[in-house]
Amino acid sequence: MSLLDIENLSLTIGDTPILRGMELSVAPGEVMGLVGESGSGKSMTALTVMQLLPHAARATGRVSFDGIDILAATEDQMCALRGDDIGMVFQEPMTALNPVKTIGEQVAEGIRWHTRASRAAAEERARKMLDRVGLPSAKFPLSRYPHELSGGQRQRVVIAIACALKPKLLIADEPTTALDVVLQAQILDLLRDLVAESRMGLLLISHDLAVVTEMADRITILRHGEVMEAGDTARTLSQQLHPYTRQLAQASMHVPARARPHGAGSGQPLLQVEGVTRDYPGRRSSLFKRAPDIRAVNDVSLSMAPGQSVALVGRSGCGKSTLARMILALDRPSSGTIRFRGETVTGKNEAELKPARRDMQVVFQDPYGSFDPRQKVEKLVAEPLHVLDKKPTRAERREMVAHALHEVGLDQRDMDKYPHEFSGGQRQRLSIARAIITRPKLVVADEPVSALDVSIRAQILDLFAELNQKLGIAYLFITHDLTVARAITDEVLVMHDGKIVERGKTNEVLDHPQSEAAKVLVTAAPDLHRAIARRMQEQG
Repeated sequence: MSLLDIENLSLTIGDTPILRGMELSVAPGEVMGLVGESGSGKSMTALTVMQLLPHAARATGRVSFDGIDILAATEDQMCALRGDDIGMVFQEPMTALNPVKTIGEQVAEGIRWHTRASRAAAEERARKMLDRVGLPSAKFPLSRYPHELSGGQRQRVVIAIACALKPKLLIADEPTTALDVVLQAQILDLLRDLVAESRMGLLLISHDLAVVTEMADRITILRHGEVMEAGDTARTLSQQLHPYTRQLAQASMHVPARARPHGAGSGQPLLQVEGVTRDYPGRRSSLFKRAPDIRAVNDVSLSMAPGQSVALVGRSGCGKSTLARMILALDRPSSGTIRFRGETVTGKNEAELKPARRDMQVVFQDPYGSFDPRQKVEKLVAEPLHVLDKKPTRAERREMVAHALHEVGLDQRDMDKYPHEFSGGQRQRLSIARAIITRPKLVVADEPVSALDVSIRAQILDLFAELNQKLGIAYLFITHDLTVARAITDEVLVMHDGKIVERGKTNEVLDHPQSEAAKVLVTAAPDLHRAIARRMQEQG
């Protein structure tokens, strides 16, 4: 008997069709993987089950949960179901959590609402649930606020809220997208244990085929609101009968065709980091007492040649982004020296940094967050042009923006649009166009594809490879995704607790890791081939 049954579900918002004849079921104790690209209707399926749709939405068909007709349920009935019988883990925990409430208050809130338990009883249950998800009271008291936790810890709080009342069905919408591979493995193990303990049904929504293969008993593949293929996970992904299934699998393992640009690796080093350390003041515990300084980066040295592509990998909090900020001269090291093109950049003022700013650009993880939503693309992409010695005229600026857009696969007509008019992949292309418009020698890319679905990720990696060969741009990729490091970089640096603990050719380090930190990353990294083989072996 299925816990959740979706039959012939169609959904429109205004005049736009979102879902067409959707079919899906989840049984108690079963993990169902719902896979598809951005805009395929995955999250809208979840919101339909939760009845959290916008007012303009119209749904037809049948959605049955534990015998209850969801589409016909009143808001009072849904309020009783949400949090109690149906829990949901959202993709971005910082957005899902209330920043002005403690984690104890937020976990206890649903318990008090649904059970009418006293404050003390609800807090006791909240404490047990936080212990259960790996946030022990010694380190994580109920009085902590979300901003005091890491991304993985916040995701555990969201899971604690969703599972506090032991729901019959848990919907997890991209629960591990922004997490490093070790935290991702821990969160997936936690979800797997919760399903086994209480025979809870789990609807796991993801664009990552490897993650879904590791977790799901059955899989449903969605495209443009329609189910392309569904069935047993191992059989579906090993046979790949539908062309779209093959397309997703190939994109998951895509490796761009790369050729080293002319002159790459020769001449004077482009970037030299020598003995760099960065300390931050410890938290003040009282008026006269302060905790010891926190060392985010500890005696790091590295060198990059012109045209070289290097990956900086490591767990969240290891110091990768802090090091990148110092390389970009957005933060000053406590000690050590950073040289770019032979010139020292540490300790210089903004006027002295102008030449370095022209030759050093950045691509951020979230392009939408790095754009002013009130400005059109022309102005956004042209932002770095102010560092040029000669300010271009309006006509020259438009020509430069049009050329940059063309190089990243967009049209010059796009310069008159706003960021919200583009998809996630297109916005990342805009971010790359902004980075290359000054013809920099080095681009620092901070998790540039972690939030993109597999097909768009493959396109962006192809674009990086093409620009590396065509323009000779050197890249420093900051990533926790080892498949990205393997696909696009020549060398890899492994960072742990603020130190570089291993370095070498990318394939050598990832195939034969020597340091404990690298071994942990490689072991935890999801692999589609390995996951399918394990599933097939389990089924005999």
